[in-house]
Amino acid sequence: MWRVKVGLASERSYSSLLKRAYSKLPKEVYARDRFEVPKPKSEMSGNRTFLYNFREISDRIRRDPTIVLKYLSKELGTSGVIEGDYAVFKGRFSNEPIEKLVRSFVEKEVLCPVCKQPDTRVVREGRIRFLVCDACGAKSSVR
Repeated sequence: MWRVKVGLASERSYSSLLKRAYSKLPKEVYARDRFEVPKPKSEMSGNRTFLYNFREISDRIRRDPTIVLKYLSKELGTSGVIEGDYAVFKGRFSNEPIEKLVRSFVEKEVLCPVCKQPDTRVVREGRIRFLVCDACGAKSSVR
């Protein structure tokens, strides 16, 4: 076992020093919030589909709601508008394709392609958009 001398007369084992160091760390170091995107809650009414927790989804992934709406509308092949906290799409769409599209958006435009962490931001340089990761420092272009 490794022995580390601390001070002049006291001698402590490495494991006891390690335990003491861990006890002095702030609790936030241990708290690893798992990145979870809320499941879309949608409902069809007539020829329109309402995504009720749209604002919650865009807030959780930390992206501008208009960009998320633009992506979903384009992929669904319809028009959409934001009304308060929810989004309204023309057409009848079940919850499953909307959920797949939200997952796809998160994989393409939120998660870092290098370290897979959600701590990213979109930076524009001229006409090109880059995904910059605050966790690992990677910088990659976004479509």
